[in-house]
Amino acid sequence: MLKKYDFTKTPPVEVANDILVDAAHRGASDIHFDPHEDRMLIRIRIDGELINYAEIPKEVQKNLITRLKILSGMNITETRLPQDGAIKMHLKDTDLDLRVSVLPLLEGEKMVIRILDYRRSLQGIETLGFSDTNYQKILKMISVPNGIVLVTGATGSGKSTTVYSILQRLNKEQTNIITVEDPIEMGIDGINQVQTNSEIGLTFASALRSILRQDPNIIMIGEIRDSETAQIAVRASITGHLVLSTLHTNNSLTTIERLIDMNVERYLLASSLTGIVSQKLARKLCPKCTHMRPANDYEKNLFKGVLGVDITELPTTDGCDECTNGYHGRIAIHEVLLIDQDIRDAISNGIKKEELRELVYTSQVTTMLQDGLQKVLKGLTTFEEILKIIELDDDEHVEENADLKAAIHNTNIAVQNTVQEQNSTLPYVQEFNQVQNKPEAL
Repeated sequence: MLKKYDFTKTPPVEVANDILVDAAHRGASDIHFDPHEDRMLIRIRIDGELINYAEIPKEVQKNLITRLKILSGMNITETRLPQDGAIKMHLKDTDLDLRVSVLPLLEGEKMVIRILDYRRSLQGIETLGFSDTNYQKILKMISVPNGIVLVTGATGSGKSTTVYSILQRLNKEQTNIITVEDPIEMGIDGINQVQTNSEIGLTFASALRSILRQDPNIIMIGEIRDSETAQIAVRASITGHLVLSTLHTNNSLTTIERLIDMNVERYLLASSLTGIVSQKLARKLCPKCTHMRPANDYEKNLFKGVLGVDITELPTTDGCDECTNGYHGRIAIHEVLLIDQDIRDAISNGIKKEELRELVYTSQVTTMLQDGLQKVLKGLTTFEEILKIIELDDDEHVEENADLKAAIHNTNIAVQNTVQEQNSTLPYVQEFNQVQNKPEAL
């Protein structure tokens, strides 16, 4: 039900304050102010899903947006160009750390506010949902004195939370850590953080050149966005520095390809790349209303083929007053690749993508599909959420979905040796090839 505001009694300043605080208390990650012809619709994103929150009369729209632009340090007279800002304040016993973006549309300015919450980062890597195997790989990656470790995923997949957790682990008195970020999302005591400013020429690349003269042990780059930054980062990692950064790619294989596309020399990439942590977020089951349901034949075959386990039932949910449609919070699904010598040689020699895929997914890697299904068995999320992460649509054209086919193919490679030892086939492959004729199986 939409929240109601009486603007005859409540000024826009108080309404703006109430929206920010209430959204933060509800655990929202974003607030959307969408202008329409006759009103402004406010939506909030909770656990990855946008839900309608409130409607604002058209005549109040400009005043509300102006108030939020003032708080975020924007130019209130400029309505024709996009703007970015930030809000950091203590309001109604709540600490708010917000990133604000404004985009001019036909019906007015659309504003999106990102609510930053790095409490998970402060709790440590061990609280981020890594399996025991992946957790040990992470510790091994960050224990090396030099090399580059990349955390990859889509926007909003928790990359910054993971990177900050790693920095917390590495932040010691005898270590000089310098970061270059745009923007600095969380201040950490004991770490030197540089805010880029392209208007005065302080870009990622120019900042990195100066950082290398500051005797760093560890360098964190907020995001590798272009070829120049990628090349400097790789060179820094082979000159005695541990480099952490993020990249917008979906998995380990595409990360390697993206860096090669950014004109990073193969021999440098092969010698510098230490590990890749790929992740996506799935909605977490509400513990109050979770119960079990019977598994269908497709699900049984998939779990048998991927994990080698027999199942008869899976967790599901009906929803309750304490959650959003049966889910509360989110959990990360990971794929962690620790680069070995075979993969280094393959990158350096420029082998074909298909051959590189075989190497990557036979190097003791746990694919996202495997990690996700393991978390389903633990009751942390649902089978439907895992299929959504690998972009499976509930329609009759499953066979056309390249992302799902790639995920299952990668998992097939990763487990084929174990499956052969168990004298087993991979029945889920045949089931998958036939599923477009039986959509009801999903």
